[in-house]
Amino acid sequence: MIRRLLANGYRITVVAPVDEYIRYREDFPELDHVGLHQLDRDSTNPWQDFRLWDELRHIYRRIKPDVVLHYTVKANIYGGLAAGVLGIPSIAVVTGLGYPFIHNGLIRKVTRNLYRMSNRFHEKVVFENNDDLKLFVESDLIDGDKGIAILGCGVDTTYYEPRAKTNQQDKVIFTFVGRLLYDKGVREFVHAAKTVRSQLPNTEFWLLGELDTENPSSVKEKDLIEWVKDPNIYYLGSKKDVRSTLANSDCIVLPSYREGFSRVLMEAMSMSRPVITTRTPGCSEAVDENQTGFLVPVGDAQALAKTFIQFLDMSSEERTEMGEKAREKAMRDFDDKVVADRIADVVESVWLAG
Repeated sequence: MIRRLLANGYRITVVAPVDEYIRYREDFPELDHVGLHQLDRDSTNPWQDFRLWDELRHIYRRIKPDVVLHYTVKANIYGGLAAGVLGIPSIAVVTGLGYPFIHNGLIRKVTRNLYRMSNRFHEKVVFENNDDLKLFVESDLIDGDKGIAILGCGVDTTYYEPRAKTNQQDKVIFTFVGRLLYDKGVREFVHAAKTVRSQLPNTEFWLLGELDTENPSSVKEKDLIEWVKDPNIYYLGSKKDVRSTLANSDCIVLPSYREGFSRVLMEAMSMSRPVITTRTPGCSEAVDENQTGFLVPVGDAQALAKTFIQFLDMSSEERTEMGEKAREKAMRDFDDKVVADRIADVVESVWLAG
């Protein structure tokens, strides 16, 4: 996205916390970076959120942007409100609805009301799947003409390129990659693995990811300890570069309850790996069923186990063909340059209109 906008002659200021993820500064020394101090993604403290709004308001007043492009829930809400107060054209990118929209309760009600209020100040709201756009329109959280749906945030298909397996064992390997959240379907993955391993021991089930203790859906430590002890599960810990794990897996599994648009599915498909995921927003649109992977109902470990067996019944040639079709789809629909072009067109339209 940065590369695309710079090529179009924009001057860019990134407003974000100073952490390990600002390594893009090495690639783009011409952009400015403003450290953000008050962003706490999991806080429900109104005073903390007010301080975030106030910090963004002061930053926007100082740098005087022509357009602000916001990402993630807190930035979309409080950044949108800050830009609105100053009369600055604003775009929100909804990268996922998260815990408040999956679970009923007070937080869900408050989040919806905040989105409804802040969306009045955005010129456009970009969603990573059509289901989230439809939900916002039907729930009166957004005017229909403001919403735009694209497919995901994009993936670097040259970085995530096909690799041959380096482990020469004959076992078929199914791998879960993601944060260890119950909402990601990790419990269903473990239960289905036990079922299949009891019938077909010539399989392995790998679990790769870290605990996200600040998320209410985080896997409890006692559950993770039990899974680590389980001979049916190989826990690989967490790693930043997952390419070797994807390459040495035969199928990537994400039984999530809901996503914005799953990045790990895009990465796996870009590396020519078939996927198994759920019929839910942010997952189902990634898969051409029975062509690039399989879809199962949300929360159904039994159906997941049956789909594992269905994959095992395929010939190696059929699995390879499915992976090749996954790669083709990733390059056609998910390449980050394609997605950047789509968002840049939105930025251009808002800037010209302003």
